Amino acid sequence: MAALITLLLSDPVGVLNIRSCRVLMLSDWYTMLYNPSPDYVTTVHCTHEAVYPLYTIVFIYYAFCLVFMMLLRPLLVKKIACGLGKSDRFKSIYAALYFFPILTVLQAVGGGLLYYAFPFIILVLSLVTLAVYMSASEIESCYDLLVRKKRLLVLFSHWLLHAYGIVSISRVEKLEQDLPLLALVPAPALFYLFTAKFTEPSRILSEGANGH
Repeated sequence: MAALITLLLSDPVGVLNIRSCRVLMLSDWYTMLYNPSPDYVTTVHCTHEAVYPLYTIVFIYYAFCLVFMMLLRPLLVKKIACGLGKSDRFKSIYAALYFFPILTVLQAVGGGLLYYAFPFIILVLSLVTLAVYMSASEIESCYDLLVRKKRLLVLFSHWLLHAYGIVSISRVEKLEQDLPLLALVPAPALFYLFTAKFTEPSRILSEGANGH
């Protein structure tokens, strides 16, 4: 809800598009560092957001997230998680009260760095979360994946996230060159399935006990 409303309120209003200034270099995100100082005496604070609205739209999104969380999350928690204790029910809300200020500071300080590193962060997260999920679910073969539809759904969602990261790197400028790389999307999952049997903890412990 926060993302949709933020997009609808941004220019052009009422559509899910963003009209923004083009980002040319990292310094475009930090125009406040280029305020002039005539005669090296007084700094004139006259700079504006060169990448508008890519910098401020994130703060607006966080503000809507906080508002909707405070208004709607308690109702949803009370309705869905009524079996949990009162303290456990609202831990997510208490945690968000810490996370939102941290995320805001990260955007304020490292907005440009996050902008350029975003595709690579997505790729790394998709790989790490996929490996953690398959390990925690004890998936060691294709059969283990096919047993439950939920596992296939999680796998396809990770593949979609990985593909999105690859496309994000090209930024649609060299998409025809990067499209063949989409064939590598299933590679991490296949590599895990083919090598999982060699890293089985019980096998490693048994071989170590036998002196192999």
